Amino acid sequence: MPPASGSLVIIGGALRGDNAAVWQTIIQQAGGKGAKIAVIPAAAANPERSGNASAANLNRYGASAFVLPLSVKYTDRHVQEVARDPQWIEAIKQSNGVYFTGGDQGRIVQALMQKDGTRTPLLEAIWALYQRGGVIAGSSAGAAIMSSTMFYDAKAVLPTLQYGVTDGKEIADGLGFIGKQVFIDQHLIIRGRFARMLPVMLKKNYQLGLGIDENTAMLITNQNEVEIIGYKGAILIDLSEAKTDAKEPRFNLSNAAISYLDRGDKFNLTSKVITPSADKLSGKVNPSLPASEEQRFYPDILANTTVADLLFHLIDSRQQQAIGLAFGSSQEPLAEQGFEFKFSKNAESAGYYSSSSGAEAYTVMRIRLDIRPVKMQLPLYR
Repeated sequence: MPPASGSLVIIGGALRGDNAAVWQTIIQQAGGKGAKIAVIPAAAANPERSGNASAANLNRYGASAFVLPLSVKYTDRHVQEVARDPQWIEAIKQSNGVYFTGGDQGRIVQALMQKDGTRTPLLEAIWALYQRGGVIAGSSAGAAIMSSTMFYDAKAVLPTLQYGVTDGKEIADGLGFIGKQVFIDQHLIIRGRFARMLPVMLKKNYQLGLGIDENTAMLITNQNEVEIIGYKGAILIDLSEAKTDAKEPRFNLSNAAISYLDRGDKFNLTSKVITPSADKLSGKVNPSLPASEEQRFYPDILANTTVADLLFHLIDSRQQQAIGLAFGSSQEPLAEQGFEFKFSKNAESAGYYSSSSGAEAYTVMRIRLDIRPVKMQLPLYR
């Protein structure tokens, strides 16, 4: 298969209609004003409503978007018939962009892959669009399908660490538009999901993981350049130098690298170089002049936005390492079994700061991450 010359716009979910930066990026990558973009609502519980809303948002910003009625939820047409219909295949051939709505990513794969594991003609047409320079965009479930492995019937974050993942259950094959070298996850920071990428990455031998937050997107070009666009940011995990202790049956990890990419930041998938946004280039954090002397501890590292808050504080404080814990409630199985997350600054760590937008914004590069299983003595109180 020839390499794709197109681009990807991978959105972490909950994309607002007023997020002009993301909607306009999709349209620009599809050729600009008037670009013909097919909206595929296959993942949605209500595909008609979801498809129409997404098409309306694209058209509001200058596209010529239309809904391609592909979904197992439509009762008046069979999904595989639509995936083989010459009318819709031709519509993709005449388009320069495809947008996948959110919902259940398993429905997208079910609609576009045949039972024998081969691509439907419609999916072949979508791949051809991507290879000739078009854009593939997707939000939430539409983001999950971008990597070659996706979460399918995922457990919560802590049980994912405790029990691991199994092919065909918690994880399944995605559509793989980004290639086999990067794992993608979504709703990442707001839902505290950064840690659930790790068991999948280890099991499937991914060195890089990118988790994008809500109302935020990653634009990925054919030069392997990633740019963060929209409301917040992304978590980058690099396991190229990480190790695990095979003698320990529970999940463990040492010497991983975790980074936070803010909007406007860029990351090259080939060179692994992070370039802060222009407003931060003159604001490199000086370790000898930290903004804070406070020492912080994080009793629930998997809580919403906590990992980002930790990274921001750690890179711009006197603190050299920060500890976070992850435990379930006392009523849950394995309640006494949890994990310690140790975040440490090292020679590769760096931070950049800006307040030009009126709010503090950080880029945080290569904090070391070590995770080990720990036990809690229950009950804590008598």
